[in-house]
Amino acid sequence: MNQSTADPVYVHSKNEAYLILIVWALSFAWTVPYCYSNGFQTTNENWELSLTMGMPSWIFWGVGLPWFVAGILSILICLFFIKDDDLGQAEDELPLNEE
Repeated sequence: MNQSTADPVYVHSKNEAYLILIVWALSFAWTVPYCYSNGFQTTNENWELSLTMGMPSWIFWGVGLPWFVAGILSILICLFFIKDDDLGQAEDELPLNEE
């Protein structure tokens, strides 16, 4: 289907879905490698757990930070990017033709 002949509601929803998937993929690309490399340090006997705001630093920076950023980006996407599209009237809302 060509973009010029596609339904505008479909095009908007597809673009919104791509943006949401990009935000998710960036969060995933940060969280998994960061938590893997910083959270599993069991081989070092002298390893000390560093804390940030009362929680382990690897959780704060690996999970908390992307969660916060994704939340802010989601709010911004909802406020400025996602649009209400006119879907028309539902069949049960159409006026009755009285003959």
